[in-house]
Amino acid sequence: MEIRKVGVVGAGQMGSGIAHVFSLAGYEVLLNDISAEGLNKALATIDRNLERQVSRGKVAAEEKAAALARIRTTMNLTDIAKSDLVIEAATERETVKQAIFEDLVPHLLPHTILTSNTSSISITRLASRTDRPERFMGFHFMNPVPVMQLVELIRGIATDDPTYRTLLKVVQSLGKTAASAEDFPAFIVNRILVPMINEAVYTLYEGVGSVKSIDESMKLGANHPMGPLELADFIGLDTCLAIMNVLHDGLADTKYRPCPLLVKYVEAGWLGRKTERGFYDYRGETPVPTR
Repeated sequence: MEIRKVGVVGAGQMGSGIAHVFSLAGYEVLLNDISAEGLNKALATIDRNLERQVSRGKVAAEEKAAALARIRTTMNLTDIAKSDLVIEAATERETVKQAIFEDLVPHLLPHTILTSNTSSISITRLASRTDRPERFMGFHFMNPVPVMQLVELIRGIATDDPTYRTLLKVVQSLGKTAASAEDFPAFIVNRILVPMINEAVYTLYEGVGSVKSIDESMKLGANHPMGPLELADFIGLDTCLAIMNVLHDGLADTKYRPCPLLVKYVEAGWLGRKTERGFYDYRGETPVPTR
């Protein structure tokens, strides 16, 4: 089927980035959030990021204007039900995602494809709460969405071939690359990445190294562009903890036990860049390690 109208649920960092790339690729986008402030912030972020692309010669000024014109916003969830494709990009909590899909189902068009941008939660389980598990997939974009080239496509146990092929074409139309993953906890990228971050937090927790020494060691010793603790702050420590909990619960292996220090930071509300404090303090001119 042809996808023309795309509904995005959640106007946070991921939702705004997804709206950005879809509108730039020519799709009509309806962006939903429970907060008017969140929607306004998302539009400002999209405008700023598009302008950055214009300044770098990657996007023409006319393309930016056309992309912004293709984005509409709404605080009414059911408005997006008339889309050809719905992408849920709400917070990484299964109960929240289930409630969104249950509210949408009575209003959906027969052909609408449902997807979740979840980074770890079972696609099969989410799909089972809808009336169309065969037209339900995991559609996991990487952060920041306008920059990162990979999209993980995750089929639930009931996902049919036409749905998979349709989303594969959508990914290609965005100029991105798809990686097919099986429906196991955290899929491919986060199954590998987040336990590494958790191990870095254990390294800090056990006093093996400081925040600065751990990050510098991985940047200079393993040629990583960003240290694991800096990356955790960028992702959001609450998201990292949620993924580790999914891995620990889903695979029943103690190697996935979240580090107590990670739990403590989240309990303190030190979630990284979005709260201006995590493993680094971002409230000054330059980030300062907090340990």
